[in-house]
Amino acid sequence: MTPTKFTKILSTLGPASAKPATIRALVEAGADVFRLNFSHGSHEQHREVHAMIRAVEAELGRPIGILMDLQGPKLRLGTFAEGKVSLPAGHRIRFDLDRTPGDATRVAIPHPEIIGAVSAGHELLIDDGKMRLTVVASGEGWVEAQTQTAGVLSDRKGVNVPSVTLPLSAMTDKDHADLLFGLGLGVDWVALSFVQRPEDLIEARAIIGERALLMAKVEKPAALACLEGIIAESDGIMVARGDLGVELPAEEVPVQQKRIVAACREAGKPVVIATQMLESMITAPSPTRAEVSDVATAVFDGVDAVMLSAESASGAYPVEAVSMMARIIARTEADPLQRKLMEAISSRVAATGTDAVGTAIRAVSAALPVSATVAFTASGSTTLRIANQRPRSPVVSLSPRAEVAGRLALVWGVRSRRCDTECASDAEMVAEATAACQAEGLIKPGAAVLLTAGVPFGTPGSTNLMRVVWPD
Repeated sequence: MTPTKFTKILSTLGPASAKPATIRALVEAGADVFRLNFSHGSHEQHREVHAMIRAVEAELGRPIGILMDLQGPKLRLGTFAEGKVSLPAGHRIRFDLDRTPGDATRVAIPHPEIIGAVSAGHELLIDDGKMRLTVVASGEGWVEAQTQTAGVLSDRKGVNVPSVTLPLSAMTDKDHADLLFGLGLGVDWVALSFVQRPEDLIEARAIIGERALLMAKVEKPAALACLEGIIAESDGIMVARGDLGVELPAEEVPVQQKRIVAACREAGKPVVIATQMLESMITAPSPTRAEVSDVATAVFDGVDAVMLSAESASGAYPVEAVSMMARIIARTEADPLQRKLMEAISSRVAATGTDAVGTAIRAVSAALPVSATVAFTASGSTTLRIANQRPRSPVVSLSPRAEVAGRLALVWGVRSRRCDTECASDAEMVAEATAACQAEGLIKPGAAVLLTAGVPFGTPGSTNLMRVVWPD
């Protein structure tokens, strides 16, 4: 059986897992949300996978979240006449806009935004940082850089510029087309790559509207300089440690991860830790002890979700990777120290009825034996604000809107369900809440169920009620 857990698992689908039987096995192993990576695959392939997820969702009778991850701008070298060149340490090479195949003296960077933004002293990182160069001179349409160590440059390798905010939109023409396609399918979350500033989110938000929630991927050092603004403009944050780890010194990444998580927790925005969490399980049936500690550290910090990338998309052990992650989460959450560390950071409480009720629920769940908190919500905001308080029992979210149920599948501690009937009275609310807890297997002898809703019923933003119910 899947271990009981509060922290969610975001699992990437790909060639190794994009099959109905495997998707079902991943859900049964502990996956809560699936990531569709639009850096790979055609629209038709993504349509097929989306349909598979929704079919499994209907079969299992539980909401499954779907996140589409936009590719974003890909900055790459041009080509070399011989495919690659070997350069010694201290070698100088010119980068320009001429797409003619290059050699050891020059090669194209066909991105005028990079050429125009860098100057002497800036770093250029090639091929995920395997080659590091320092800019020593620049001119109209070119820069010259010196290699820090010996290495190889080859065709179309990626370029990172860590110390510069590039004048590039976070969305390319491909991203526009992909976004419209994904919204048409009905994805629950959109992850935006290459976010450097809060303004980068505005363009995507204008297209998305109310059709999905928007997650900013923090993977550029420039984003760290305006982190609070990016968090404010987004519905959630993904700590994308792949590119962030390329552009920052390795020892800086854990510090910034902690900072981002703390800022999200305080702002009450969901936060996901991503990249290389169980990397060795791409080829091995078990993780390293360091990887297990990495996942546990995120759980100790109270993040909403941890993510698997290649482990579940193209690895040899996708189901085993999800199962292992679920076991790590369950064991970590069972340790009393986890709650102490998680509660060291708390969400800022706004002067609203919803936050007042959420604070009361947290206090009551700490004082009484509580099976669950049931939140009746139209938009999902009540559930989110209660979950931000990290109560000691699961939050069962009941909404008449299927899309709300899918979006909340990513949120810490939430068991999201669709409620087809709208309660017209207090008695109906109690009956509906009790039935939902029973369906989730959460009713415990001698434990209460906490109910929260807005009165009059069905009025968005009117959360003003908390009730303690003792089921028979």
